[in-house]
Amino acid sequence: MLRPLFRFTLILLALVLALALIAAAVGPLLVDPAPATGETRLQALARPGSEFVTIPFPGSDGLTLHVAERGGDGAGTGQPTFVLLHGFTFNLSTWNWLMAPLAEHGRVVAYDQVPYGLSAKPLPGTWDGANPYSKSAALEQMITLLDQLGVERAYLVGNSSGGTLALEAARAYPERVQGLILLAPWVNSQRPNLPSWLVDLPQMQRLTLLLARTLGTDAPLLDRGYADPSRIDEERRALTGAHRAMANWDAAWAALLARSLGDPVEIGTHLGEIMQPALVVTGTEDRIVPPADTRDAARALPNATYAELSGCGHLPQEECPALVMDIVDQWLDGLNPDGG
Repeated sequence: MLRPLFRFTLILLALVLALALIAAAVGPLLVDPAPATGETRLQALARPGSEFVTIPFPGSDGLTLHVAERGGDGAGTGQPTFVLLHGFTFNLSTWNWLMAPLAEHGRVVAYDQVPYGLSAKPLPGTWDGANPYSKSAALEQMITLLDQLGVERAYLVGNSSGGTLALEAARAYPERVQGLILLAPWVNSQRPNLPSWLVDLPQMQRLTLLLARTLGTDAPLLDRGYADPSRIDEERRALTGAHRAMANWDAAWAALLARSLGDPVEIGTHLGEIMQPALVVTGTEDRIVPPADTRDAARALPNATYAELSGCGHLPQEECPALVMDIVDQWLDGLNPDGG
C-alpha cells in the first residue's frame, strides 16, 4: 500500500502534468489569428530610388517585388551586374551601405524577397500550385526577376540565407552566375525540420504566427547580427521594420516559417559541384553562423577565397561596410587584373 502522502504526491504530479498538456494544446489557440492591418496597395509605399516589378509565378496572378538599382545598365558596357540577396527577416535596406561602392564596378540590383520588406505577401489559399515560400520558389522568383530586368549573368552577393539562395542558383543555373560573394552564408548551420502533420496542427500554426510577430516586430536578429548593437541607429531599425506598413505581413511571414520548417537546407552537401569563383567572408564575432561553419563552407567550394573581418558580426555589410568593400575590391581586381 502506498503511503497517503506519497499517493497524494503522485496524484498532484499527474494533475500538474495534465494541466501542462492542456496548456500546451490550448494555449497556442489563444493567439489572435487576425492578420495585421495596414496598406494593401504596394504603389502607395513607393520610395525614392526603388520601384515595383511584377513577375509571373505559376498558380498566381503574379508577384510584385520591391527592387532598387544603382549604377550602369550592365548590358553591352563590359561591366558586370551584382544581385544582392538579403537574409532571413531582413530586406534590401541591409545593402544600403554597399550599393554605391559596388555600383563603381557595374550595375547593382537589390530586391526584397517574398514576403519581406515591401514585396508581395501572398497568403495561403491565394495561390493554386507551387508554394511561393519554398526554396525552389525563391530560386525561381530570383531567376524570373533577372529575366524581367534583362540580366543574363551576374555576381550573386548573399548574406546568411541569401548566401544559401546564391549557392542554390550557382548550382542550378551555372550559366547565369558569374561569381559569388558570400557573407556568413547559412550552409552548415541547421534549422529544425518538422513533419508536415505537426506543422499543420492548428496549435503549431498559431505558434508560427506568434513567432512571426516576434521576429517582425522586435527584430531580435538585427541586434544579434551586430558585434556591437550600439552601432544600430533608429533609422536602421525603422528600415528593418518596413514590412510593418503592409497588411497581412505577419500571416505571410508565418506561412514562410511554416514552409521552412519542412524544407531542410541541403546545399552543404553539394558545395563541391559549384565551380564559380567565390569570395567567402565571415565576421569574427558572428553569433548566428559560427565563423568555423563559414570557413568550412569556403574549404568545400572548389574555387573560393576566404576572409575574416575582425570585430564584425553576422551583418558585415551593415556593421563593417568599408572592410567588406576593401576585400571585394581586391577580389574583383584579382579576377580581372587587366580591368576586363
